[in-house]
Amino acid sequence: MLKTKLDDNLLSVWVVAGCLIKQDDKYLLVQEKSPDIYGLWNFPAGKVEKGQIIREAACREAKEETGYDVEAMGKIGVYHKEGERSVKHVFEAKIVGGELHIPEDEILDAKWLTYEEILDLDKEGKIRNDWILRAIEDHNKR
Repeated sequence: MLKTKLDDNLLSVWVVAGCLIKQDDKYLLVQEKSPDIYGLWNFPAGKVEKGQIIREAACREAKEETGYDVEAMGKIGVYHKEGERSVKHVFEAKIVGGELHIPEDEILDAKWLTYEEILDLDKEGKIRNDWILRAIEDHNKR
């Protein structure tokens, strides 16, 4: 069987789960600390572990990256661009407990930002990926 470049990409795709957390017309974003994405803003999100339910992974990542216990209310969407290695599942979530705690080994900062502030960060090239804006727009269409 002839193997194509597309086949290689499909073998290395991973699933990412994240939470869109909105409160008082502001969204909770975290600032990444990993060297390849250092300083970029993102939803609390991360890879789904083997055998884990995607919704549970989204809530786990929110807890790990913000300290908040969250409840996933429903899926906003699934985002993927051709040529990207990850498929992102975004859930609307609400805080049900915990308190803001930033893990210093993984996250630089966490902030509540308005949509306009997020757009400004995007213009400055400080948003990790355009799927963040698309998820917010999809959420606001509901």
